[in-house]
Amino acid sequence: MEFGLFGIASGILAGYIASRLQKGKGSGCLVNLFLGVIGGLVGEWLFGLFGLAAYGWMGYMVVSVIGAVVVLWVFSRLK
Repeated sequence: MEFGLFGIASGILAGYIASRLQKGKGSGCLVNLFLGVIGGLVGEWLFGLFGLAAYGWMGYMVVSVIGAVVVLWVFSRLK
């Protein structure tokens, strides 16, 4: 997958969705959105480890949201 402007926009949306899925008080809107962009990259990397790939916008959103949830969970544990 190519992580360009579309990937950044998807990552921001994924960060918002992941912050809504996470329980707790959250880390703030901007932090969650930034972590969502990072989560998009992490999700792509994690899926690649298992030999999986996502196709199309919806597939990329699923990968990004899963990655963003993982990143937000790790970030909440480190705080």
